Amino acid sequence: MLFYSLSFALLFIASTGLRFLTLRVEWIRALSLEQGAILVDLVAAARWALSFCLYGGILIGLSYAVRKAVFAPVALPCIIVLTLAFILGIDELVENVENVPSAKTHEQPLGEPGLILSNTILPSGTIIVLLEGPAQPDGSRVVATPGKPMLYQSDFAGKNLSANLPPAPFINDVPWFLKSLAIDLRLNGDILLKHLDGGLQPFLIQIGSLVFFLSSLMFIFKLSAWPLVDLFLGCLAFRGVLSLTLFFQTPPMQEVFDSFLQNRLPLSLAVPLIYCAVGILVCLYTLLVYLIKGRYDYGD
Repeated sequence: MLFYSLSFALLFIASTGLRFLTLRVEWIRALSLEQGAILVDLVAAARWALSFCLYGGILIGLSYAVRKAVFAPVALPCIIVLTLAFILGIDELVENVENVPSAKTHEQPLGEPGLILSNTILPSGTIIVLLEGPAQPDGSRVVATPGKPMLYQSDFAGKNLSANLPPAPFINDVPWFLKSLAIDLRLNGDILLKHLDGGLQPFLIQIGSLVFFLSSLMFIFKLSAWPLVDLFLGCLAFRGVLSLTLFFQTPPMQEVFDSFLQNRLPLSLAVPLIYCAVGILVCLYTLLVYLIKGRYDYGD
């Protein structure tokens, strides 16, 4: 319990910090006319990190329980209860921080007059020099296009400044699978926040069933003799569950569930029932394998 608690806390702090830095870099790159607020970005990063820790915390907990040979009927309830308790507690803390008046404190965009914006990825990209700096991106500028003479614009009357300005000179070469993971975690964070705002009972039904299903995948961490291989397989399985969770929330799948249930059960119970049913089947399969293996070991 102590290891899982410390791991969950460290994972939440680290993921919040990394997400916060990512949001700050994106804010700097956009050069928006809107002012930024550090506390607002910090709350958004914490929401994203909470979604990440829901999967990452269980992943670390199951891996540790298998390596230390913790009895599964003891390890699984502890992981489930601690995960739900941490999510509820952190969400309450984030809500209190979100209501702090200092969230209204804004900042001005970074940079000075003469800031040069260029697309370093595309060699044929346009270069723009903001003569009045990022504080007034619609002010005077110098535009340099390869193969054409430089153009001076005293003002810019475009409607969408962010679409007409190249990003600030930060290299954006993040692999797509990491970008897609960040997007899915953000969407999952929105779903998690909706369940948390709905009250304790919807949260326990929706998120509790998901946590139970993820915890039932403990057998994956016993498939090979190498812990790193098992951890990699667990990451792939959890990534699939994350995508499946978002797929179940899409309108076409909700229509399929609605047509199948035909008002016999509330639509909101469709996904939790699937997770609970599959989780119970996996637990029964794991129990049978354990009993059969124990019988063979006893015979030997």
